[in-house]
Amino acid sequence: MIKRKFNPTLALLPMLTMAAGSANVYAQGDEMLEEVVVQGFRSVIQQSQAIKRESTSVTEALTAEDIGKLPDTSIAESLARLPGLAGERRDGRTSGLSVRGFNENYVGTTLNGRELLGMGDNRGVEYDLYPAEIINQVVVYKTPEASLMTQGVGGTVDMRTIRPLDNDRIVAFNANFEQNGKESANPDFDDSGHRLAFTYSDSFADETLGVSVSLASMESPSQEEYFRGWGYANVNPDAAVENGITLTGDEVILGGHDSFVRSGLMERESIAGVVQYEPSERLSITVDALYIDFREDKVFRGLEEGGAEWGTGDYTVTGLDNGLVTTGYYDGFHSVIRNDAERKDAELTTVGANVEFAITDDWSLAFDASIGEVSKTITNIESYSGVGRAQSATQGALTPRAWTMTDTGVMYSAHPSLSAPDLSDPDQVRLAGPQAWGGSLAPVQDFQASDGQPLNYVSAQDGFVNNPDFDESLDSFRLTLNGEVDWGVVSGLEVGINYSDRSKTKINQGAFLTAPTWPSDGPIPEEYYVGSANLDFIGLGNMVAYDAISLYNSGYYTETAAEELETGREGDTYTVDEEITTVYAMADLYAELGSVEMTGNIGVQYVDTEQMSSGFSSFTGPDLYVLATPVSGGDSYDKVLPSMNLNFRLAEDHTLRFAAAKTISRPRMDDMRPNTTVTFSFNDAQILETSDINNSPWSGSSGNPELRPLEANQYDLSYEWYFAADGMFGAAVFYKDLVNWHREGETVSDFTPYYIPGYHQSANTGEGPALFEGIVTNREDGLTGEVSGVELQASLPFHLFSETLDGFGLLASATYNDGELDDGGDVPGLSEEIFQLTAYYERGGFEFRVSGRKRSEYLTETRGQSLSLVDTRSQGSELWDAQIGYNFSESGIESLQGLTVTLQAQNLTDEDTVQFNEGDSRQITQYQSFGANYLLGLNYKF
Repeated sequence: MIKRKFNPTLALLPMLTMAAGSANVYAQGDEMLEEVVVQGFRSVIQQSQAIKRESTSVTEALTAEDIGKLPDTSIAESLARLPGLAGERRDGRTSGLSVRGFNENYVGTTLNGRELLGMGDNRGVEYDLYPAEIINQVVVYKTPEASLMTQGVGGTVDMRTIRPLDNDRIVAFNANFEQNGKESANPDFDDSGHRLAFTYSDSFADETLGVSVSLASMESPSQEEYFRGWGYANVNPDAAVENGITLTGDEVILGGHDSFVRSGLMERESIAGVVQYEPSERLSITVDALYIDFREDKVFRGLEEGGAEWGTGDYTVTGLDNGLVTTGYYDGFHSVIRNDAERKDAELTTVGANVEFAITDDWSLAFDASIGEVSKTITNIESYSGVGRAQSATQGALTPRAWTMTDTGVMYSAHPSLSAPDLSDPDQVRLAGPQAWGGSLAPVQDFQASDGQPLNYVSAQDGFVNNPDFDESLDSFRLTLNGEVDWGVVSGLEVGINYSDRSKTKINQGAFLTAPTWPSDGPIPEEYYVGSANLDFIGLGNMVAYDAISLYNSGYYTETAAEELETGREGDTYTVDEEITTVYAMADLYAELGSVEMTGNIGVQYVDTEQMSSGFSSFTGPDLYVLATPVSGGDSYDKVLPSMNLNFRLAEDHTLRFAAAKTISRPRMDDMRPNTTVTFSFNDAQILETSDINNSPWSGSSGNPELRPLEANQYDLSYEWYFAADGMFGAAVFYKDLVNWHREGETVSDFTPYYIPGYHQSANTGEGPALFEGIVTNREDGLTGEVSGVELQASLPFHLFSETLDGFGLLASATYNDGELDDGGDVPGLSEEIFQLTAYYERGGFEFRVSGRKRSEYLTETRGQSLSLVDTRSQGSELWDAQIGYNFSESGIESLQGLTVTLQAQNLTDEDTVQFNEGDSRQITQYQSFGANYLLGLNYKF
C-alpha cells in the first residue's frame, strides 16, 4: 500500500511568505469578518484563537462548532490536532495524549477546573471515554499558573461544559451512524454502531436560574487484525533444505506466532447536568454533575502455534535471503485455538458545587467542593481448545504448515504433502488445552484420578481469567479570595487554599481454568458455539468460535485462584491514600513599558502532602502455595512551586511571552505500593554462594510508598502574530530541566524472615542457603534529565488574498522534541517529531476538510502478564481523516433551518502498526491493522 507522507514544516514557509506579502489586506479581511456571522469550523478557529490570544499563559484552546459538536467525534481526536500535542492509538482509536513529550500520566486533567479521575489503571485519563457531546471548550495550559490546582510536568488539560446562563436557549440533537471499514471477522460482533446525544439548556425566573442537561449514548465498534511473532531462532544447520540451500546455523527463522482477529464494542451512557442560580448580582451558585456508565466487550480469536525450532525440529527450508529464512514448511504442531475475550465495566460519578459572592465591587469570595468516584472491573478470559487434550491418547493430528515471510509478518498456506485437521469443524475441536502449559498448577491437590492417584497436572490448564478490580475516590474543597488592586504593576490578587483526599485500591485477582471433563476432554457446549472466525489475513482460514465470556460466567470451568499460586498477584494488590493541602497566592500584572503593554501573573504554591500505602509482601511457601503478610508505608513532605507568566504586546497583533515555573506530577500509583515480592532460586550454584550478593538465591521486587513527585524546572519563550481574526503564526521554544524522575533502584535486604528450613535448600546436597541477603529492585527518586522542544504553528485563511478564496484555509504545526533521562532512558510519550496539517473549505453552508497528523516513535505501555502494564515502543503513526458536510441554515429552506449533515472518514489510509527486531526490519514481531472508520452524522439545533 502506498502511504502519503507529509511535512507541515514545508507548508509553513509559503504560508508565512504569502501572509507577509498581504499586509494591505489585513484590515480589509478583518472588516469583512466583522460583517459576517462565522459558523462551523471557522468559528472554532476564531474562538480558539481569541482564547489563546487573551490568555496570560502559554495555552492552546479548542471550542465546539456548535453545542454538542466538537470538530471531531472524540475529545482525544480533537486534542491530538493541537500544536505540541500528540494522540496515541489504542485498539485503533485515539485514547492517550502526550503534551510536550509527556504522556497522560504526567498531564493534569480537570473538568470545569476540578481534578478529574480517569478510568485507567493509573492517574492518566483515557480521553476517548469522555463524551465529546458534553464538552463546550477545552484549554490546554502548557505553562502553569499558581491558581491551577491540578498540574503536570507536561501541562494541564481543562475540559469545560456549557453554562446555561451564558448561552441562549438550546435544544440540540446529534445522531451518528458509524461503520468500520474492516468487515467483522467474528460472527457475533457487528462492524456498525451509533452515537446519539441530546442537549437542553435554558434560563428561567428572569434569567436568574439556568438549567442544562446533556444525554449521550454510544455503541462504537472496532476491528483488528493482529500478528505477533514469538521471535526468531537460529536454524539447525542439519535441518532439511530444498532448492540448493546450504545452512550454517547463523541463519534465523520464525519460531512461532499467536495471531488473532479482534472485534470490539464500546458502549457508553452519559449524563451531564448543570444548574446555575444567580438571585442577585453579588451571588452565584453553580452545581454540575457527570455520570458515565461504560462497558467494552472484545473477543480475540486466533491460533497460537509453535513453528520451526520452537515448535518442532521437523521442518524444511525452501527460501533464504541474507540470513533470514523466507519460506519453508514444518510437519506439525498441536495448534492452540484461542477464543479469548475481555469485558471492561466502569462507572464514573463526579459532582461539584461552586458558590461565588461579591463582597464589594472589586473583591469576591468563592467556595468550591466536589466528590468523584470511579469503579472498574476487567474480566479477561483465555479459553483454549484444539484437537484434544495434551498428552492424552485420544489427541488428534498435528497441524502442518507452509509459510512465506511478508512485510507484515508471515503468510501461511497448506503443507505440500500433509493434510491438516479442520479447525473450523466443531465436531473435531475439543474444549481442552492441546499443549501441556499448566505447570503453575503443580501444588494443586484437587486434580486426582478416581482411585486417588495424582494425575499429570501440567495438562489441567484449559484457560485463564484475569480479573483485576479498581476503586478510586477523590474529594476536594477550595476557598478563594480575589480582587482588583492598584499596587503599581500589580493589578489583581488571588489567594486561596485547596484540600484534596484521594484513594485508589487495586485487587489483582485471577484464576486457572480447568474444564470439568479433565483429565479427558469434551465438545464445545452447543449453546455457546457461535460459528467461525476468519483468519484469512494471515492465511489460516476459519477456526471455531464460541462465546468464552458466557461460558465462563455460566460456571462451566473449575477455578483455581491464581493469587494462591503466583506471588505477583498479592504483590500487585494495594491501596494508596493521599491528602494534599495547597495554599497559594497569585498576583495579576499590568504595566505600560513605553509602547509595549505588559500583562501576566506571578505566584507561588505551597503544597503539603501526606501519602500512605498498604499492601502485601508475598512469597512461595513449602507447599508451593503463596504466603502473604500485610505491609504498609508512607511519608509526608512539602513543596514550594513558584510560577511566572509575562506577556509583552509589542504591537497590536504581536505578542511575546516568557514563562518560568517549577512543576510536579504525582508519582504513578502502582509505583507507590509498599508490596514486596520474594523469589528464591533453587539453583545449587546460587544456594551455595557465600559472598557475591549478585548471585544470591534470594531476590525481590517492590514499590516505594515514599516516592516524591516527578519535578521539573521549566522555561518558555514564544512569539505570536495575529494577523487576522482567524489567522496567526506562532513559534515557541521550551526547556524542562527534570530535577527528579523515577528510576529502577536496588537495595540489599535481609531475607531471613522468609527462610523456611527444609524447603529453601539444595535438592542435591540438602544444604540451606549460605547467603540470606539479596537484591530487591524498586522505584526510587533521584534520576534527572531534560526535555526541550520547538513548536511552530500557523493558521492561514485564504480570504486574505482574494474574496474569491474566502472559505479556504490551512492549519499547520510542527513540533520538534529532544530529551532523555540521564540513565539513557526515554521519557514516556516523547516523539521527536510531530506534524499536523488541516486543509479546509467552508462557505455557503458547505464544509470540507482533510487532516493529517504524524508522530515519530515513542515509549509507551502495553498489557503484559496478568494484565500488568509493561513498557514497549510504538513506531508512531501517520493518520489521515476527512469530513464533508452541509449546514442547511444557509440553504434558505425554512423547514431545514438548524440541520447540519456530515460525513467523516477516520484513518483513511488504514494505517497499520508494524514492529520488528532492532537491526532487521524484515524480522516482524508485531503487525496490527484496524481499518478505516466512517460516520454519517446529523446535528439539529432547534
